[in-house]
Amino acid sequence: MNPAECPVPNPAVVLREEFDDWAVLFNPDTADAVGINPVGVAVWKLLDGKRTIEEIAGEVARFFTDVPSNVLDEISSFITQLAQHGFVGFERKDPP
Repeated sequence: MNPAECPVPNPAVVLREEFDDWAVLFNPDTADAVGINPVGVAVWKLLDGKRTIEEIAGEVARFFTDVPSNVLDEISSFITQLAQHGFVGFERKDPP
């Protein structure tokens, strides 16, 4: 994954939030579904095609308490898994 790439959600994917702050992502094109925790929900909502994974990890670190020191690795792994299952894609971020 290129650090200049910004993850974007697959527009076909539906986020269904549950009452306990967890959610389900469902891809109707593949019938794949995945449950995500509150941090995963926050990450999903930050996928706007403008933020890099590093920037998303920084936002997560600001939003949540007790974030592990390897938050960037954890977020990167999560987004990579979502990409492998067709939930997200990537756009190149142009330098300023």
